[in-house]
Amino acid sequence: MSVGHVARAMEDSGIATVVIASGVFSDRMTAMHLPRLVLTDFPMGRPLGAPNDNKTQREVLLAALDLIDHAKQGGSIQIFNGNYRPGNE
Repeated sequence: MSVGHVARAMEDSGIATVVIASGVFSDRMTAMHLPRLVLTDFPMGRPLGAPNDNKTQREVLLAALDLIDHAKQGGSIQIFNGNYRPGNE
């Protein structure tokens, strides 16, 4: 997947990255050895949450930014434990 190549190229240029992905892709994402990864238990194609669920989307983004700030080593993975709240789709 190209996301791994892009993340590594950006990191090599001095730009910190974090990839947010649905947990269904966890095997593929961990195999890419990404610098930082946030995995959610949300459906494929909706790693940030349901459409119009601004609260959850914000929480996921804040978790990703927190990982950039606090990751101690490359290959850091964080599991986001929020709930998928459909309803406004």
